[in-house]
Amino acid sequence: MLLIFILATGNFYIAQDTTRVTQAYKSAARLKKAVDNNDNKGIADTYVGIANDYYNQGNYAKSEEFLVKARTIYKDLNDKKNLESVTRKIAQSQEKQNKITPAISNYSMAAEMSYTEKSRAVNANDVARLSSPTPEQKAEAIQENINIGLKTKDKGDLAASYSQMADVNIQQKDIPKAEENLNNAYVLSKKEAPQQALEINQKLTNFYIENRNFEKAIEAKKKVLKEDFVKENSQEKVNQIQELADIYIKKNDPEEAVTLLKNAYGIALEKGHTLEAQKSVKRLDSLYNIAGDTDASVSLYRDFLGKLPDLVSKDRSLVDNKILEDTEQKISQLEKEKELKDQLIRKKNVFNYSLIGVLILLTGLIIFIFRTLKKVQIKNKKIALQSLRREMNPHFIFNSLNSVNHFIATNNELEANQYLTKFSKLMRGVMENSTEDFIPLQQELDLLQNYLALEKTRFADKFDYEIKVDESLNMQSLKIPGMLVQPFLENAVWHGLRYRSEKGFLKLSFEKEDQHLKINIEDNGIGIEESKKQKTQHQKAREGRGMKNTLERIQLLNDLYKKDITCSVKDKENNSGVLVTIKINII
Repeated sequence: MLLIFILATGNFYIAQDTTRVTQAYKSAARLKKAVDNNDNKGIADTYVGIANDYYNQGNYAKSEEFLVKARTIYKDLNDKKNLESVTRKIAQSQEKQNKITPAISNYSMAAEMSYTEKSRAVNANDVARLSSPTPEQKAEAIQENINIGLKTKDKGDLAASYSQMADVNIQQKDIPKAEENLNNAYVLSKKEAPQQALEINQKLTNFYIENRNFEKAIEAKKKVLKEDFVKENSQEKVNQIQELADIYIKKNDPEEAVTLLKNAYGIALEKGHTLEAQKSVKRLDSLYNIAGDTDASVSLYRDFLGKLPDLVSKDRSLVDNKILEDTEQKISQLEKEKELKDQLIRKKNVFNYSLIGVLILLTGLIIFIFRTLKKVQIKNKKIALQSLRREMNPHFIFNSLNSVNHFIATNNELEANQYLTKFSKLMRGVMENSTEDFIPLQQELDLLQNYLALEKTRFADKFDYEIKVDESLNMQSLKIPGMLVQPFLENAVWHGLRYRSEKGFLKLSFEKEDQHLKINIEDNGIGIEESKKQKTQHQKAREGRGMKNTLERIQLLNDLYKKDITCSVKDKENNSGVLVTIKINII
């Protein structure tokens, strides 16, 4: 009954580890901060920290679990450097669980991701070590990693390599070499990785026991008991003393084993390690039974039961376990919150991207419609401009034909033929340039000269004319609207100069003024106001198509080509004629 009760007391116990509690608290705090800040890299880094804690505690399955979570995030972040590191750690955790095939796969991936020749070689050697069929090939791969470790002074990896080499040495039954490599591994790991040092020490001890070298096994165990990381951890100290007692039992030295187990029992009672105290009692009871010392066994159980309430009150394992359980639940809750946040962000992003897509589509549609309308407007304006450009002033054609009729009526066939020849040349020039919005200044000047020559033929006694062109103007490269000036010349002759009692004068000039071509048409006819007075009712009723055509052309040219064409028509002082000024931007 006593034994059953004592065994039952172990059911509630989980080893005390205040360091684990502290680490769990810190990890949970870091994870919460990262989740609150939506810091994915911080979350991944925290997962790696938690995984390292589990790895150092020997919980390789949990370590792998958190490393896989971290790797997923690093992949999303395209953090290649951390991705390589965490993939290697996953392989190491899997190897510790004897999951060799996935470990090889992850070592291979880590090698492919490596940024340096050193890390690529180390991972490739680990692949070779795990997949090589013979001890010799394994040893070759491990030795390459040892050489790399000695150069880089990476004690953690170097210690692991020495331990791996020892396994191969044992397989090859090379006892001295195995012992040497295990000792090397222990020396390197005891400062940097205590948990690894304990594992190596246990491996070394087991190696000695298997070879019936109990003295060296005892020496190795006593050596680890002197290490600070054991002396400062009472629970680990009790465990190591119990293992030392087991060696003495195997050596067939029960008296020393009893002494060690009593020592372990006393420390466990003092420090509140219930399970370790129970283990010591069970092993002492076993030794007492072998020796036939029933009284010692009963006395031991009574002592243990009497001190059990006080022992349990000292034991923080239940509290620590509850804290660890709550902390792990908190971490799990934070992960769920993170997933929920990510889902909300994804939904929000989908909505935002959809909205942006619709807006872009609508904007594109609006721009397309606007551009289409703009093109239609430009096309319509060009058609209108072309129509206006081809439309000759009805007065000009009508009056020219009347002039021919007049010459024929007066039997002046020579004058009629000459007039028709000049008129045809002018019309041919106008038609040839009818498809272009702008023509060289020289061509425009030729057309205007032909036109004025025609008008001079008809009204020889009414006016003389003069054309002046600024020498700085390039007559061929400078382009202006064709026949834009002609309607103003026609107005000057037909509505101003021909009504003079004396011979008048018409002056046409082209000059450069800053960034503009300035065109002046100046006459000394009767002027605008006087011309209006002399019009008949029939003339007033008719629409002045020539000037209206020209002003519409100017507006269309400004809209299409931004030439900033301006036109000013005004009477000169004392009704002494009309001055027309046209300015065209030539830049």
